[in-house]
Amino acid sequence: MPRKNTPRRLTILGSTGSVGKNTVKLIQNDPDNYKVEVLTANTNVELLAQQANETGASLAVVADETKYAALKSSLKNSKTEAAAGFSALLDAASAPVDWVMAAIVGAAGLKPTMSAIRNSSVVALANKECLVCAGEVMLTEIDKSKSKVLPVDSEHNAIFQVFEHEQRNKIEKIILTASGGPFWGKSLQDMKNATPEEAVNHPNWNMGPKISIDSATMMNKGLELIEAYYLFSIEEAKIDVLIHPESIVHSMVSYCDGTILAQLGTPDMQIPISYTLGWPNRIQNSTKRLDLSSIGTLRFEKPDDALFPALKLARHALSLGGGAPAIFNAANEVAVEAFLQKQIKFLDIVKVVECTLENSSINEVCSIDDVIAIDEETRRISREQIMLLNLTRNL
Repeated sequence: MPRKNTPRRLTILGSTGSVGKNTVKLIQNDPDNYKVEVLTANTNVELLAQQANETGASLAVVADETKYAALKSSLKNSKTEAAAGFSALLDAASAPVDWVMAAIVGAAGLKPTMSAIRNSSVVALANKECLVCAGEVMLTEIDKSKSKVLPVDSEHNAIFQVFEHEQRNKIEKIILTASGGPFWGKSLQDMKNATPEEAVNHPNWNMGPKISIDSATMMNKGLELIEAYYLFSIEEAKIDVLIHPESIVHSMVSYCDGTILAQLGTPDMQIPISYTLGWPNRIQNSTKRLDLSSIGTLRFEKPDDALFPALKLARHALSLGGGAPAIFNAANEVAVEAFLQKQIKFLDIVKVVECTLENSSINEVCSIDDVIAIDEETRRISREQIMLLNLTRNL
């Protein structure tokens, strides 16, 4: 539990990304209650140094060792210590603090997040790949460490807020909402010819290219479905997905008496971040307040499997078990990057993931090293599938 009447000591893993920047902003609004111990980034030394200077962080770590000299130089007139490299990142993640924001994107965040879970009171989990790829391993570590893991994804954060843990047996299902992305209401032909510029143009959320593409394919909802399975220990058949274009209802929990509890708010990541930052109390933030009268209508509909086959594929990966979810995740990362580089078409993203699953061995996952090995092998197979796809198309 958080300490009382003293500033919470914080680490932000991935402070220069979207979630990290929002976290820093919230902290700066209430500097008396938070003490930043550690900030980390992958390569963005300039912003990392700026954040360190503004927050008075004790340590700043850049994962790219070649950036050490630049970071050291940028911090020469401050009290912040500089470090670089993956070992330094793991050491930083292991620092005994009260609260950690785990926001390093992708497989690179697996080991740092696990280190944080072992050594911190509260871990705000923004890296969905951790539970998707290493669900059982991570749950075992959470149970051993007694660390409290709080979801940062808006959907899982919403579920957490209305999930009555003491009445778990009364829950009929949880309902993840999805905006539908930029192609909701479009035809299969529209999606077939979609460009990367069109696919990243999300109607409600301001996100990076990878997450925006995942929203457009609804691969993000597939990943969130797998994450929810582990996070809430609920069977896959009890996890539903609804298209909700307004992105106001962030998710729901349905109970045996017919009650559906939902969390509503403006589509702003400051809301779930501030919830985890203040937990178990709520704290003030500057996000725009929700005005339902100005919105007027909230729409919901079932996703079309023909338009969004990623959801069905995610359920299939979950049913296969073992390393299948890790394969699902890594293949998607490779496919999304290929699409952004205009090496494949939009609808090819799910095809590449499906073919990679079909051509991979589904091994058990007993450790983070197993996950990393699966991730590396999957990326090799995925690139082969992209080459085959393009060769077939050009014949």
